[in-house]
Amino acid sequence: MTPVAPHITTWLRQWLPVDRGMSPHTCDSYAYAFMLLFSHMADKLETAPSDIAFEQLDAPAVLEFLVHLQHDRGNSGRSRNARLAAIRSFMRFMEYRKPDALDQIRRVLAIPSQRVDVDVLCHLDPDEAQALLDAPDPRTRSGTRDRAMLHMALTGGLRVSELVGLHLNEVELRGRYLDLRIRGKGRKQRVLTLWKVVADSVRAWLAVRGTTNVPELFVNARGEALSRSGFEFILRKHAKVASACCPSLRRKRVSPHVLRHTCAMSVLRATGDIRKVALWLGHASIQTTEIYLSADPIERLETLEAVVPPSLRPGTFSPPDQLIAELQRR
Repeated sequence: MTPVAPHITTWLRQWLPVDRGMSPHTCDSYAYAFMLLFSHMADKLETAPSDIAFEQLDAPAVLEFLVHLQHDRGNSGRSRNARLAAIRSFMRFMEYRKPDALDQIRRVLAIPSQRVDVDVLCHLDPDEAQALLDAPDPRTRSGTRDRAMLHMALTGGLRVSELVGLHLNEVELRGRYLDLRIRGKGRKQRVLTLWKVVADSVRAWLAVRGTTNVPELFVNARGEALSRSGFEFILRKHAKVASACCPSLRRKRVSPHVLRHTCAMSVLRATGDIRKVALWLGHASIQTTEIYLSADPIERLETLEAVVPPSLRPGTFSPPDQLIAELQRR
């Protein structure tokens, strides 16, 4: 039996970040996937995670783990596929380190991804976005920070990892404007210039941020870098407060990515150019951005006005006398 722990360590510390040049976000995501996998397998096998052997990581064990994710943890198909992608990456790494297990590896790699439903895009209306921005209390330090974060997320369309990972030296207050140098997905960088009102909210936060030992712009009450889950908690808290004055928010699940969708819809309605939306959000392909066209009601209304539907020949149905007699008897 081959212990899997040394191979996982080499995969996470050497092969992914050094040999493949994967981003820290990808490495963290893959590590979290295997933390879930090994915790599940340790409970099933009644052993310590460090004692799990590679031979036990076969296709039936992986399939059982994927079922556990959706049935027991309530994960979506997208989350299930993301965990499967991490397992596939590790198996491709093991092809060259353990060639005598190629049949086992091939069976795991043959596990298909799950088709997922494409839901209607959820975004906030202008009144809902304003209610969310008004929820934090600017008279407190945390409220000043939260206003700056929400304002930057709604106007810049930053991913949550980009927002909480933003460093102080990547923020430049240039006159009336705010320049952000964003480290995006897939090691892509982009520069955004935001408006004076956003710059003012960031200035207000910098005035009370204080000195910390971390380079991140946004920190928690302990002076540590704010995590993604920390921002999600802050967002849920303020969405609940905002729903009191904007009841339509109660029907929406306000997540960090909903703020990104809201920004995209605002840019699309203002410019009418899907290419500018792709540049603003940092999309690698414009096909990713096309989902906003289907969500924009203005696009549908313009289609209704531009297209003339085919007409029908006039006429009405006249039932025969026998049919009327039959209906009267009933």
